[in-house]
Amino acid sequence: MFRCRDGAGTSKTEMRMTEMIRAVQRSLASLRQGKVWLYILGPALAALILLFVLGLATLDYLVSRFIEQPPMSWMAGWGAVWLAKVLALLGGWLVLLSASYLVAMLLTAIVVLPLMLNHVAARDYPDLVRQGRDSFVASTWNSVWAAVLFVIGWVATMPFWLVPGLGLLLPLFWISWLNRRTYAYDALAVHATADEWRRLRREHALPMLGLGLAMAALSHVPLIGLLAPSLAALAYIHYGLEALRRLRQGSVVAVANS
Repeated sequence: MFRCRDGAGTSKTEMRMTEMIRAVQRSLASLRQGKVWLYILGPALAALILLFVLGLATLDYLVSRFIEQPPMSWMAGWGAVWLAKVLALLGGWLVLLSASYLVAMLLTAIVVLPLMLNHVAARDYPDLVRQGRDSFVASTWNSVWAAVLFVIGWVATMPFWLVPGLGLLLPLFWISWLNRRTYAYDALAVHATADEWRRLRREHALPMLGLGLAMAALSHVPLIGLLAPSLAALAYIHYGLEALRRLRQGSVVAVANS
């Protein structure tokens, strides 16, 4: 199978991956700005408080419920009570971490991302004209609906977590999907027209998901993972705005050459 290449001999896939890496690099550069840290730490602090409260209130209940379910109940019946308790405890913490991440994601998407977008766009992309819809309702609906689908998918696939390997891959998949579904749209809603958004979503589908996967992996790092929603929003802002800039520049060149 041949891959489409530009004049320099670089495949489109390679170009998209390079753009994804560049977005991460620009996000790291943005972290040198003190104001950006205010946006990043807010949702992380809220998620940490929620994790602590939920841990005190529900962890024992979740562990007891998990122990009653197969295969933990089977292990307990076979005499491996300690292993059943370890797996039940792990399952309980995964549920709490997921709930905390979901809250941090919603806070980031609804409250923090618009503020961060205004800051980054004015500083790094002042030439990019806003041609989209600055709709708080549309962005909020997109984030809430993504969260609902995330919870449904998460719960529906939980029985497969006990299959070796899937216990790691499935959470990564769902968080990466949630990142792409939420932040890719919100980062471009204000600047991109409907046609531009559809084209970017189609042409950049793989790197947008790859960016979500990279941020999903970061979410599994203890404590630092609570920063992942805001860091993901920042990365998607840089990726989306740069992709939109290149799209418009290409359109201008195409018109000039026609």
